Amino acid sequence: MTTVTERQQLAYVDAQAADARVNVELETDEGMTLNLGPQHPATHGTLRVVAKLDGEQVVWADVVAGYMHRGYEKLSEVRTYPQITTLVNRIDWLGSFANEVPFILAAEQLMEIEAPPRATYIRTILFEMARVANIVLFLGDLGAQLGAVTPVFYAFRDREHVLDQIEAVTGGRFHPNFDRIGGLKDDLPKGWIADTKAVMERIRSFCDQAETLLFGNEIFEARTRGVGVVPPEVGMSYGLTGANLRGSGVDWDLRRDGNVGLAHDQVDWKVWTHPDGDSFARCWVRLQETREATKIVDQLCDGLPGGPIMAKVPRIIKVPAGEAYVATENPLGAMGYYVVSKGDLGPFRVKIRSASFSNVSILPWLLRGVYVPDVITILASLYFILGDIDR
Repeated sequence: MTTVTERQQLAYVDAQAADARVNVELETDEGMTLNLGPQHPATHGTLRVVAKLDGEQVVWADVVAGYMHRGYEKLSEVRTYPQITTLVNRIDWLGSFANEVPFILAAEQLMEIEAPPRATYIRTILFEMARVANIVLFLGDLGAQLGAVTPVFYAFRDREHVLDQIEAVTGGRFHPNFDRIGGLKDDLPKGWIADTKAVMERIRSFCDQAETLLFGNEIFEARTRGVGVVPPEVGMSYGLTGANLRGSGVDWDLRRDGNVGLAHDQVDWKVWTHPDGDSFARCWVRLQETREATKIVDQLCDGLPGGPIMAKVPRIIKVPAGEAYVATENPLGAMGYYVVSKGDLGPFRVKIRSASFSNVSILPWLLRGVYVPDVITILASLYFILGDIDR
């Protein structure tokens, strides 16, 4: 009979053997296999990148996701429709309100309900503010990945003001849980519009500072120009969206090119692209996107209509049988919800098409032939959130 200690040792040996079997395909007579993650800070969370090296050059790489899987799709199927927003705004936690919007729009489509104009404007304002809060932090963290610490402090300083405004409306800084089928939970507080426009001006100043500190820096350019080039046809074949695709010159944005039920068609703004397709281009497009988002917020605040913020909806939400798919241009790219209803209080099936999951799918192709320091640059430029992958 084995003792407790012996059983523990046997279990440890079995666990090591199982792990070896998983990685047996990586074993070669030459070269070295390097694990980046799943806890490496440069992988932006619990992402694991397994790379086979020839000296300092990557000859093969693969992405191992799933360390943070939380099962939002299945959790949504055992909750009522109003309860689901508090789940989905945790997927991309840096742009949380934006996650609520496509799900609510899909439910409204099934119920044949349209939110009042005022609610649509406020939704769009908060949607774009979520984009600003998200990408401002990206721009700051981008510098840190490449060795520049100062932009991080600038980013956190100014992003706090955006979160202050989101909190003033929704009551939550990170997880608003504010969108509702048929409209919104509350109206805007007094003085909020003037304060928000002042914050948008502050963000534009931050963008100018980031352009000087980062994009005008010769070290930053040397680390990003010509690094991680994605041709447009390759990006589209891998399902890239958002700035990762527009950075390859593809002029496509769901805010303009999709009928998603928001108010972007009521204001003037520009979709920015860059022809180079490298790490610099992806980052530059996000910088311009942030500036455009502040202009969208300003115009919507100036043109905000009066009226109610909620349509007439039943007190108990019961969505008719059917199916709907709605995708919006979220901060990380296209995010879509495929909702199947059987006429119950909650959905029968929910499938989430998140941007980050598709965006990192190109890494095995993109990392071949690059040098190890460039792996970090490329990961940073693709910009992903682990909750958006392991949803």
